[in-house]
Amino acid sequence: MLIGEVARRSGVSARMLRHYESLGLVRPTGRTDAGYRAYSGEDIRRIFHIESLRSLGLSLREVGRALDDPGFRPSELVDDLVHRTRERIASETELLTRLRRIGAAEPAGWEDVLQIVGLLHALGSKSAGTRQRAALSSVEEVPWPVEALVEAALSETDPNVAGALRWALAQSGEGGSALLAEGLGSPVAEVRKRAVQSLAEMPNGEATALLKDALAHDDIVVRRYAALELGARGVADAVPTLVDMVVEEANDVDAADALSALASDPASADRIATRLVDRLAHGTVGPSARRRLTQALADIPGPTASRALADLAQDEDRVVALTATYILGIRDAR
Repeated sequence: MLIGEVARRSGVSARMLRHYESLGLVRPTGRTDAGYRAYSGEDIRRIFHIESLRSLGLSLREVGRALDDPGFRPSELVDDLVHRTRERIASETELLTRLRRIGAAEPAGWEDVLQIVGLLHALGSKSAGTRQRAALSSVEEVPWPVEALVEAALSETDPNVAGALRWALAQSGEGGSALLAEGLGSPVAEVRKRAVQSLAEMPNGEATALLKDALAHDDIVVRRYAALELGARGVADAVPTLVDMVVEEANDVDAADALSALASDPASADRIATRLVDRLAHGTVGPSARRRLTQALADIPGPTASRALADLAQDEDRVVALTATYILGIRDAR
């Protein structure tokens, strides 16, 4: 079979077939009387073998070795191809992500594109100072790639940089809330913690709704961060978790402060006092927890809290009784 017919049937151009011949990959087994290359059936099969191996990503040198070296071990080459393919996919995925982020920022011109690229590079820097400066840089001229900020905030380990990134996200509007919600579902505890901390600094309704949902999260750390922030925002749904924090001595001072802030509303004050009293009456609550609950009643106004303190002034636990008596004295003096 002549080279033109081989090219037509195999899909390999005549020029490439000549290149294969120059490399010694496939040589026509004969020549016609006129001196033209003549390919045998075995030559054709070898051409198809070459194309099959090339489709796996092998170089022509690797193809020749695979076909001609009796000691060739395909498993080693396949493992190497898998490794190289993964690296290439990772590199191309990184590029695709960067391009998507640039596109999402809707740059008005190439100057904007260059500034966004510079920001993305800075956010990925090994220098904490560079990352922090990037997070704190102006957001007025070029829209920020929110997805990049969220990714950086969820992975940042330096506390100063993390704070700057949370601030930047808070300035970005509601766009980052949904992405941070995905972070709450991460299998990594630290990522979940960073996600709820970032949501706590976003002063919008969507973030508040997500924090309310987080009160039912499986991760107790997420629940506690959400409760503290919701308490500051006046959301009474946080009361049960805040009371639990007082009992468990987990950020109990902050939890008591949040309860006090919520108690500025009379209806919430009665609900909080009732919850505290119920926990005091619970038989499994230890002495130290009962003392913290008594102290938490100090800043809860209303008759429910006052009656509870009057009862506690007669408590068998001398420390609880003295604490309740002291608090009642202050309340009576007001």
